[in-house]
Amino acid sequence: MSQLSIPSPSIEAFHLGPLTIHIYALCILAGIIVAYVSGGRRYQARGGKQEHFEELCTLAVIAGIMGGRLYHVITDHQLYFDPGRTWYRCFFIWQGGLGIWGAIALGGLAIWLYCRHKGIRFALVADSLAPGILAAQAIGRLGNWFNQELFGRPTSLPWGLEIDLSDRPAGYLQYATFHPTFLYELLWSLAGAAFLVWVDRRWTLDHGRLFTLYVAIYTFGRFWVERLRIDPAHHVGQWRLNDITALVVFTGAVIVLIILQCRYRKGDEHSIRSAHEPK
Repeated sequence: MSQLSIPSPSIEAFHLGPLTIHIYALCILAGIIVAYVSGGRRYQARGGKQEHFEELCTLAVIAGIMGGRLYHVITDHQLYFDPGRTWYRCFFIWQGGLGIWGAIALGGLAIWLYCRHKGIRFALVADSLAPGILAAQAIGRLGNWFNQELFGRPTSLPWGLEIDLSDRPAGYLQYATFHPTFLYELLWSLAGAAFLVWVDRRWTLDHGRLFTLYVAIYTFGRFWVERLRIDPAHHVGQWRLNDITALVVFTGAVIVLIILQCRYRKGDEHSIRSAHEPK
């Protein structure tokens, strides 16, 4: 064990009378609140109505949690349906296991359907939510820390994460500290959220460009973080499924961002010139 290391929390839940409170669930809830507050302020600043935002956020949260859990259960079905496993534990969402790809996909679909029903521009909502979603993902990663899960390869670096023997995967029992991939993704996401806010204040990226930039930032970070992880995962050749997903989505996001930027850049330049013309 390295002389310096990051300790893992000794608890992952606590009790309030007969009620068990899982810290993972609190991290998810805290992230949702941050995304809601941030997104609501940005949506109103862009001319949106608060009542619409409250309704679409409720739908997005429900759909996002369902989508995230569904993706996790499908891609890690062996945890619940292999011999000796308890299938109904797939519903125990408070014990961890949400796939961001499913959460964004189903949550985004719910928002899109709502926007079509209400006649609201979907891109307006997506751009408003982008920084808050990335910040929420950072907060959610703290839940992995408390659960001692989804860590990376063994390391002797000073910031190695201490993992209890009972939580180490087979083949790694002799190692005590591992790459804190939860922390890497947390810091990357927070930096990305701050960058999105700065970029939007500097150039006012709309028409879906800010959200597309969010997707590119997150998937780029997720790709290199995923390369460090050693938790069980489906592979295509030597690649983890999440590696491939991140790479494909990142490529698609960059292409879409270039197309959107080419389409709306002239309007941005006109707006900048108009703002600096004498009045």
